[in-house]
Amino acid sequence: MSSMVTENLPRATSAGTSTSAGTSTGGLETSWIPPPSHSSATHQTSTVAALPRSRNMASLSFTAKSKERTQQKRSQSLPAVTSQHSFKWFTPEISDDENSEIYRFQCTSPGLYQCSVTGLVFNMEGEGDVTYRIVHWDQRLLTQHHKKPAGPLFDIRCQQQSVCQLHLPHCEIRSTGACLFLSVAHVTDEGTDFILPHEITETHVVINITGFSWFGLVKNKILPRYPIRAVVLLFYTPPVDPDPTSPLYVLLLPGNVVISDVQNQRKKRNADETYIETPPHCKLQPNQEYTLSTSPEDESVFIQPKKAEFDNKIDNYLCHFKVTLGQIRRNVHLSLTDSNSSLCVWEGRVDLPSAAIRKPQGQSADKHLFSIRKAFIDRVSGPVLQSLLDRLLEKRVINDSEKEEAHGMQNRADKARFVFDTVRNKGEAARKKHFKNSGYQKCHVNVTRHNP
Repeated sequence: MSSMVTENLPRATSAGTSTSAGTSTGGLETSWIPPPSHSSATHQTSTVAALPRSRNMASLSFTAKSKERTQQKRSQSLPAVTSQHSFKWFTPEISDDENSEIYRFQCTSPGLYQCSVTGLVFNMEGEGDVTYRIVHWDQRLLTQHHKKPAGPLFDIRCQQQSVCQLHLPHCEIRSTGACLFLSVAHVTDEGTDFILPHEITETHVVINITGFSWFGLVKNKILPRYPIRAVVLLFYTPPVDPDPTSPLYVLLLPGNVVISDVQNQRKKRNADETYIETPPHCKLQPNQEYTLSTSPEDESVFIQPKKAEFDNKIDNYLCHFKVTLGQIRRNVHLSLTDSNSSLCVWEGRVDLPSAAIRKPQGQSADKHLFSIRKAFIDRVSGPVLQSLLDRLLEKRVINDSEKEEAHGMQNRADKARFVFDTVRNKGEAARKKHFKNSGYQKCHVNVTRHNP
């Protein structure tokens, strides 16, 4: 499926309000050009480490021969971006591997293209096939150079080399002056360069590029405290019958986090968890404590902890608050306040999919097995049973010795009983394979149809 491109989607107009790509409007109407040291024609970069590459940034190691060196890089001078109307929005193809989602954009003509999922903007000189994904930051590398992540780290590839400029979404509030502390880490096989921006807009840091590898926003580790644009993300796990209690997890994250990546990573930890779409945008002060509460107060709602610090970590997908709902309810009203000033920084009515009450794992499958056990033993034919044994062995539901033991039974009913109970006693995973993969259901249909 080719990527979808839509021109000039309507966007929110209020300051601090983000679009589906996580960016605010107005940011490209008036661009901020950094001081002369941030020349639009020259990147100042510092290659800081020889960096062996791997698919996972967390597993990167650095050789003892790594050394710091400074060099000047000359880059192509490009015109400043002056209008958001020059953007064309696209929805990338998304696939998944073991570590992260992989995004793909197939471009057919020159122009500025913004990804609706990540917020990245690609300035394309011509057609090209762009693939990109999020990889883990190596905190040790950044700490050595007094830096910390200020956004996701993207692995970006384009075989045609047709991307001439990259716009990385940031979450700083430009009026505070915090953008002055931003730079872009460019990780390659040879080392890591910290690139000064070509341009900084209300929503993006712009750099000129000539090659491809890993790019991510960083900022000084020690700097004045400024509020940033942030998001409050909610994840809910429905109750398990007959227990009516259910947890709602609250995450506080920087505003340029890729929400789909948060969903994807949390889904791997808990497949029953659901992302609750509630307006997430707010402004939070890093290293500041915030209090979560319900309105009105409800004894059936328990919040733990009462206060939590906003750590401003781009890759911390663990919850800051756990809201335990003691009874089934359709919604809950939450508010987040500054613990020092009691100023409300975010609030919302959270609608819960409480109708999706889950059954205990294994209960329905086990009950169904017992309901058909007698019919299976009485009716399954020898050829069908043999076919089922072959399939169960192929799918590793049973082992060779169990199959041989079944073959040694002369009585058909005893063999059927042995196979049925062996699979049932292997647990939920084996039962799922038994029904979904082994062809058992087809066999059972044939049994009831041809052996009345």
